[in-house]
Amino acid sequence: RSKKSTKVRTSTSFHRPKTLKLARKPAYPRKSAPRANKLDHFQIIKYPLTTESAMKKIEDNNTLVFICDVRANKQQISQAVKKMYDIACAKVNTLVRPDGVKKAYVRLTQDFDALDVANKIGII
Repeated sequence: RSKKSTKVRTSTSFHRPKTLKLARKPAYPRKSAPRANKLDHFQIIKYPLTTESAMKKIEDNNTLVFICDVRANKQQISQAVKKMYDIACAKVNTLVRPDGVKKAYVRLTQDFDALDVANKIGII
């Protein structure tokens, strides 16, 4: 008959032992269908801007000016322009106007002429 000796505790805090954590196995998916992309290229680019300053940009800087969705970033704007108008962008500059809409300056590459594209779109 031996007496069970208690373990000597050296720390004042008790750490709960780590137990087995199994991966979840859901019986059914919580969403019936994946969410559709709300920001497609028709949603990103709202309309081209046709102000005097925008026309000057088209003529002098080979740049088109668009009003875009505020949530869209430069890469999405560039891809949307490429998809909609079949043109390549050199770079995209954006700003959010005081009235809360995003304006994008889309600079075209050397092999595209902004005047021709503007005529094709119907800006001029």
